[in-house]
Amino acid sequence: MQQEELERLHPASYAWALSCCRRDRSEAEEVLQDVYVKILEGKARFDGRSSLKTWLFAVIRRTAASRARRRSVRDLLLAKWAREQVVVRQVEYSDVAAILLTALQNLARRQREVLELVFYHDLTIEEAAIALNLSIGSARVHYQRGKKQLLAQLNGKLDR
Repeated sequence: MQQEELERLHPASYAWALSCCRRDRSEAEEVLQDVYVKILEGKARFDGRSSLKTWLFAVIRRTAASRARRRSVRDLLLAKWAREQVVVRQVEYSDVAAILLTALQNLARRQREVLELVFYHDLTIEEAAIALNLSIGSARVHYQRGKKQLLAQLNGKLDR
């Protein structure tokens, strides 16, 4: 195969590669580069059964399709991996949440209620006291004791 023939066909080959690559210029350039490497390495050989242009365009189409399939498989594998990572993170989060919920359930009722209102419902200690019909001093004591008990229960459980 003559280099001059390939050079003469290059503009048309690039246009065809663009068409095969959904007008993505960088992809078309990579496809053409792969095609030229195949030709130079002898992996794609012109046998004369068609015109050089027809044969070259067939090689471009097959190369573009092959790259698209590899990209699709890679994207599917990456998407699967990403989904698995999300599931792993969710499991890890749910494990932590389960430990926390168990620790909260082991607190005295008033301590648990004050902590839940303050941490989960964004109330101040004073607002939690009003909601629970407690004095502010009593709510503060339940809050401090609840935090201390919660920390004691969680110590070591989350490090495992």
